[in-house]
Amino acid sequence: MRFKSSAMRLATVSLGMLFAMNALAVDEKQLIDSINLYRSQVQRCAGQVSQELPPLAGDPRLALNANSVGNLQQAMASAGYPMKNVQAISLSGPRDAPSAMKAIQESFCQIVLDPQFVDVGVSRQDREWRIVLARPLLSGRLGDWQAEGQKLLAELNIARSQPRQCGTQSFAAATPLVWNAALATAAEEHARSMANNNYFDHKDRDGRMPGDRAELAGYSGGQVGETIAAGQDTVRKVVDGWVSSAGHCANLMNPNYRELGAAYAVDPKSDPGIYWTAMFGAP
Repeated sequence: MRFKSSAMRLATVSLGMLFAMNALAVDEKQLIDSINLYRSQVQRCAGQVSQELPPLAGDPRLALNANSVGNLQQAMASAGYPMKNVQAISLSGPRDAPSAMKAIQESFCQIVLDPQFVDVGVSRQDREWRIVLARPLLSGRLGDWQAEGQKLLAELNIARSQPRQCGTQSFAAATPLVWNAALATAAEEHARSMANNNYFDHKDRDGRMPGDRAELAGYSGGQVGETIAAGQDTVRKVVDGWVSSAGHCANLMNPNYRELGAAYAVDPKSDPGIYWTAMFGAP
C-alpha cells in the first residue's frame, strides 16, 4: 500500500508539472501572437510612426532560458542559430502574456517594431520572461533582382489563386498578375534606396510615394499599390510574411491589380541587410 500511495503521489506531481509546462507554453505563444498583432498595425513609438510589419516567425532556437545570464552571441551560437543581429528583452514581474505585452509596449517598442528582425523566441520561468528577436545571416543563394522578382510574381500568383481571409476581410481568388517592366524599375529603385540609406518606409528620401515613383518610371496605370519587406532572404519567407499580415495580404489579394513589378536590394551596411519591394498596378 505504501508503494501504491507513493506511486500515486508521484503521478499527481508529474501531472501537475505537465499542466504547468503547458500553461507556460500557452503564455509564450500568446505573447508571440500579441507581438505580431502589435507589429501588424501602424504604431507610434518613441516619437516615430512605424510601418505595418510582417509577423515574426517563432524559432525554438531563440527560446533561451529566462533566468540565464551570459553572452547572448555565445548562446545563439550554442543554439545553432546563424545570427547576424539579435536583441533580447528581459522582463521580471509580469504574471501573464497580456501583462508582459504591456511592459513591452511601454519600454521596448523600438525593439519589437524594428523591421530588421524576422524571428522570435519566448521563454518564461514563473514571472521571469526573455524575448529574443533576431535575424539570420543571408543565405547568399539569391539570383539577380529580376530573377527573384519573377519568382515573387509566381509566388504571389499562387497566393492569389485561392480564396483568402486577410484579417477581417474576405477575398475571392483573384486573376494572375502579369509582369510590368516600369513597375519593376520603380520597385528596384525603391528597394535600392532603402538598402543604401538604411530606412524602411513607403516614402523615399525625396518625399516621393509609390504613385510618384511609378509615374517617374513610366507607368501609366490608374492605380498603384506597394508592399515592402526587410530581412527575409528568400521569396518564400517574404510571401509567407505578407500573407500572414492583414494589410499586406489585402494588398496582394486586391482584384483590381493586374500587373506587378518586384525586386530586392542588398546592402551589408544596412540593419536588415536586404529589402524587398513589390509594386502592384491597375492598368
